[in-house]
Amino acid sequence: MNSGWYIENNVQIENSIGIDEVGRGPLAGPVVAAAVWLSEKAVAILEKGDVSVRDSKKLSSRQRSQVVEWVKAQPKSILKYAVAEVSVEEIDSLNILNATLLAMKRAYTFLDFNVSIALIDGNKAPDLENTKTRTVIKGDDKVLAIALASIIAKEYRDDIMKNLSKKYPLYGWDKNVGYGSQQHIYAILQHGVTPHHRKTFSPMKDLASVSDGLKSLVAKMTSVS
Repeated sequence: MNSGWYIENNVQIENSIGIDEVGRGPLAGPVVAAAVWLSEKAVAILEKGDVSVRDSKKLSSRQRSQVVEWVKAQPKSILKYAVAEVSVEEIDSLNILNATLLAMKRAYTFLDFNVSIALIDGNKAPDLENTKTRTVIKGDDKVLAIALASIIAKEYRDDIMKNLSKKYPLYGWDKNVGYGSQQHIYAILQHGVTPHHRKTFSPMKDLASVSDGLKSLVAKMTSVS
């Protein structure tokens, strides 16, 4: 990845920010978004390749951690970022698309930095009032600020799920971070849903129904014996 995209698309690096989200697909946990502003100096440093910046899904956990540590070490004069989350309750109330757009808008608001344009990963953009938006398909592979936002949001959300796993160890959130792994699904069937599960997601409705049925069957068999 390099800064060529900005030049080719007539976007001034220092007059734009990148926004990305993570956590649309999991069965549990919040959706998280990050907004990032980069200076020309920060881009020049990144292009030296000291840290690997690209789509967070293409990096190992160790590589993502290294990037986040690098980000935190930079002065705000050359790099700014903000992270926002939308809770499970809000996801169930709004639906996942609107919750995702809300997370992006919150990250933009928390960044509190005036630019002319916000570059959004994907094909849907939130309403950012006085700031123009431009969607960039596979933006986390093309735009440095979006790639950084992807990594920051991913690490932030993973940390949330790993911490929740200490209270709910049976669901394996320290490894699956809320996605529908075999361990996670089996745990839902055996132990039911937690307050951190997205109850409006279709798989969750089905799993919860089966779980309730199994519990009822076990209760009947126990009472008979």
